Amino acid sequence: MNSLAESVTARLLSARRALSELKVEPRLDMIGRVERVGDDVASVRGLPEARLGELLLFERSNGGEPVAGIVLTLDPDLIGCAMLGTPSGVGAGNLVRGTGAVASVPVGEKLLGRTVSALGIPLDGGPQIDAASVEPVERPAPAIIDRDFVDTALNTGLLVIDAMLPLGRGQRELIIGDRETGKTAIAIDTIINQRDTGVICIYCAVGQKTSSVNQVIDAVQRYGAPQRCIFVFAPADDPPGVQWLAPYAACTMAEYFSERGGDALLIIDDLSKHAVIYRQLSLLLRNPPAREAYPGDIFYIHSRLLERAAKLSHERGGGSLTALPIAATEEGNLSAYIPTNLISITDGQIVLDPRLFHEGQKPAVNVGKSVSRVGGKTQSPAMRKLAETLRLEYAQFLELEIFTRFGGMVDERTHNTIEHGRRIRAVLTQPQYVPLSLAHQVALLVAIDEKLIDRLPVDKLAELRTAIGEWLNAQGGEFDRRLNATGNLDTDGRAALVAAITEFVERLTVHATASGQ
Repeated sequence: MNSLAESVTARLLSARRALSELKVEPRLDMIGRVERVGDDVASVRGLPEARLGELLLFERSNGGEPVAGIVLTLDPDLIGCAMLGTPSGVGAGNLVRGTGAVASVPVGEKLLGRTVSALGIPLDGGPQIDAASVEPVERPAPAIIDRDFVDTALNTGLLVIDAMLPLGRGQRELIIGDRETGKTAIAIDTIINQRDTGVICIYCAVGQKTSSVNQVIDAVQRYGAPQRCIFVFAPADDPPGVQWLAPYAACTMAEYFSERGGDALLIIDDLSKHAVIYRQLSLLLRNPPAREAYPGDIFYIHSRLLERAAKLSHERGGGSLTALPIAATEEGNLSAYIPTNLISITDGQIVLDPRLFHEGQKPAVNVGKSVSRVGGKTQSPAMRKLAETLRLEYAQFLELEIFTRFGGMVDERTHNTIEHGRRIRAVLTQPQYVPLSLAHQVALLVAIDEKLIDRLPVDKLAELRTAIGEWLNAQGGEFDRRLNATGNLDTDGRAALVAAITEFVERLTVHATASGQ
């Protein structure tokens, strides 16, 4: 009995000591109530301290786990929220708690090779993300003083782009065109071409079908370097709030690498769907519509996203974030509301033409309507010199080709120009998943510049491209390394290229003659 009494006494003394050391402080809980809810949005009353982008927790009537929502609109008496989960069990009168925290996502190298949701939740069946840190999805764009000149090329591996519409690290280039014209194919080839570079690739799919995204992931896993890629997926069946959040979350993940001196590439597929999602949320939240029923701040939601892409100054680490947003047009209408907004925000656009696509020219880039306002300064001297007249010759050919379709007679000079242009177009046509190295592109441009392609039938130019690739591989990469190191094509290197290409052309010519072509 004595031992039991002593034990009880000791426990009482310990509890009393713990209570005396306990610091009792007031805690402020911000609690509101749901005014109305439906269609994955909710209106909340009673949270005057809430701020834009803040996460709110909605309690369920059935006692389940609270569902999160993000604040999108602030009115004097009501707060508009987009739900980030299934709002089952959430009804009018339910309690809503303010968290004081804004929407954030995990960032760090542990995300490389993973497929995650817009909230950083793994979608590939792997373990939870062991993040280096958690960063807000909404972050200010770098100031002017924190930016530097775009001076390093970002090669896509596509000759028509790298030669005539070059991109630079830190640039924002819009890929735009009708449905099913190869916009995503250009993005995939660009990701694959970074397999031998230090560029980290983040692919963000907004409102896409799961099968389409799986095809992208499979292509990168087969041909590229998936261990240096992050796939952010917000499928079409996700709540609109999650789909709206996805591009900002992907940009935050990319900024982790650029702010540490690395180079990152962000592809957003696509911002047209993102704009439609935001219009849906705004109309459901009863915001006043503007042009084409989009809200008045539709330009701002995309500009504040794309302005985060930049080449950072040396003081900020010298990293870069390149953005390749994708947008869809209807019947090639570039003057529609969202396309014009995005064209004015970005540093250029790659326009895809459905007519060219159906004629078999892939990538179906309309060179006349496409432009790169920054990347030309990043080209190597060899590429810049060889591509100087290419765009002019190609544009001249396209103009002359239109007139020849009427069946009129042309002189010999015009005929030669048209035949040369057709061969240029055949060289620019490129199969998917086979991006070309810089040396391979320079070799093809030398063949164009020396008019060596004019000696071959158009249908033999694909074989010439293959033969040049095999010859470069036989050099053990020495030619490519020398070209990358200096940026120049010296006299000896050009002479070797011309001799090799001339040999290939003669061989293919003999073969074509023997086969009766």
